[in-house]
Amino acid sequence: MRKYFLDLFGCVKNQVDAENMMAHLEKAGWENAEDAESAEIIIVNSCGFIESAKKESIEAVIGWRKIYPEKKILLAGCLTQRYEQELSLSLTEADGFFGTENITEITQAVLKTAQGGEREKEEDKTGIKKSAKKKISQGDRPLLSLPGSAYVKISEGCNNRCSYCAIPLIRGELRSRTIPDILEECSVLLKRGIKEFCIVAQDSGSFGKDYVQTSKLPELLNAVSSLEGNFWVRLLYIHPDNFPLQILDIIDKDPRILPYFDIPFQHASAKILTAMNRQGNAEKNLGLLKTIRERLPHSVIRSTFLTGFPGETEEDFAALLDFQEKAALDWVGCFAYSREEGTDAYSMKGQVPKKTAAVRKKNIEEKQIPITEKNMDRFIGQKLDVLIEEQIDPSDSSSDDTIWLGRLYCHAPEIDGAAVIAGRGKNKNPQPGTLVPCRVTARRGFDLEVQVLS
Repeated sequence: MRKYFLDLFGCVKNQVDAENMMAHLEKAGWENAEDAESAEIIIVNSCGFIESAKKESIEAVIGWRKIYPEKKILLAGCLTQRYEQELSLSLTEADGFFGTENITEITQAVLKTAQGGEREKEEDKTGIKKSAKKKISQGDRPLLSLPGSAYVKISEGCNNRCSYCAIPLIRGELRSRTIPDILEECSVLLKRGIKEFCIVAQDSGSFGKDYVQTSKLPELLNAVSSLEGNFWVRLLYIHPDNFPLQILDIIDKDPRILPYFDIPFQHASAKILTAMNRQGNAEKNLGLLKTIRERLPHSVIRSTFLTGFPGETEEDFAALLDFQEKAALDWVGCFAYSREEGTDAYSMKGQVPKKTAAVRKKNIEEKQIPITEKNMDRFIGQKLDVLIEEQIDPSDSSSDDTIWLGRLYCHAPEIDGAAVIAGRGKNKNPQPGTLVPCRVTARRGFDLEVQVLS
């Protein structure tokens, strides 16, 4: 059996693409290698969103070529989709290129690259067949998430046209999946034992707006709510200008749909938001937060901020700091502006020095620490389910202390804090991928210590 090795970069939406590529490759008879050494071909699934991510993906290709000069390397993903013509001329370390438009053709791309660019045949000399025409259910794909969790991508592309964002250049306009298709994926994942669906899109609030005037996210949540079982639904990436308030009633009725919201506000200065091609302002966005918290008192809200956008003055940044304090968000990620060719912001006047943007980013991050710590204190004493992710054995072999790591509903995978269960061997051994009732006993930094309830 021929083997490939996947080197994954980028966001969780890129991860879903990688999982679907793996499904098609494995159906065609390829095996996912544990390491690059044992693989015939290395697939670098790249990110092309911002400059640092592009550089990281290119360096990965160059690095693999230095280590394995004889192996075939396929550069896949967003970077290829955005720059295939340029890369095919300049990045000679790669043997092939594959974008994001049609994931189902990954097998043909791998065969062509493995055969040195020769025209691929329906079956090569080793008996490896190209992917069958029959559709592969997305729910059957291999999962790269931690145990118990899966990302469910509900749409592709974006119509918001934020002036700094290259996503429409890479992924195109908004294209929503059908609700029956998404529901079928969730049903298959449930049968596999998945306990958490992380709903992702470039903007989940715009789901369905490519064929109707209003968001179909409420309809989707109602459909998922009809499924039986004990599971979580976590909503990620809802643009504040497109937040469908109807979902608050649905979440209130079904506790399995978590009151966790990822709302990328990006900024608070009216001038900067307008330049970003965003309709909101600080007052409107604070009002949205107030509405969510009044309707769902246990809500947890994450956001992202962008510093150093063209024209951002000290006054504009002060407005962002003021918003940060008033919003009292549970989690905040902050990014320095990346100037991307092809976007409207690329040619804007008043480009902010990178050093200034980085200093402002650090300022935001430091200011957020006590806000998040205070917000996490409210969970102490509560009885909540924990999604167990992994067991960590004691470093001292003579000790019977074992630590389990997991997440509460206030923790999105890999980006927020963690729930930590510490106990002796006689304690219940929670299994990764399961939901376990626990009590929160303390906070350590951003993490919460919990005890398993008997």
